[in-house]
Amino acid sequence: MSPLVIIFFTVFIDLLGFGIIIPLLPFYAEHFGASALVVGLLSTSFSAAQFLFAPLWGRLSDKIGRRPVILIGLLGSALSYALFAVATSLPLLFVARTLAGIAGANIPTAQAFIADITTPDKRAKGMGLIGAAFGLGFIFGPAIGGFLSRWGYAAPAWFAATLSLANGVYDLTILDLGLPQLGGMQGRRLTGP
Repeated sequence: MSPLVIIFFTVFIDLLGFGIIIPLLPFYAEHFGASALVVGLLSTSFSAAQFLFAPLWGRLSDKIGRRPVILIGLLGSALSYALFAVATSLPLLFVARTLAGIAGANIPTAQAFIADITTPDKRAKGMGLIGAAFGLGFIFGPAIGGFLSRWGYAAPAWFAATLSLANGVYDLTILDLGLPQLGGMQGRRLTGP
């Protein structure tokens, strides 16, 4: 399977998991007696963590390679969704959402992976696939989350955790692709300066 397709599905599943959780946040917050401000902060905790950790993941992926960072992110996402499913308090929800943001901050690493494995003339196509994965994840995620909530609010979170874990295991076995360690100068040598 093409590396572009693998990264497309990796990003798609990551954003799908994020989208699955979105419709549940108000219900969880209401269950725990949170105010509208706290619901907003709960949503913001994901984005704030992602904003803070994206440069750190990027720097780390330059040192140790793209693959390990992507895998850590996927496994971290699985853990965060499982924590969300079993959350019994508002602080635990904040921990779960913050962890999801930290793990989800590996999207720029996926973009760097695309830049590493594509030639300049094919790079726009690869980045377009990342954009399509974003859009599809945001379209299908909330719909799946709403549908699965028929079986309880934890069901969508467990589904997202399962998807992220399965994606992590799949990428662990296939994402090597026979390429040299990507990241830093090694990755740049694949496509020129």
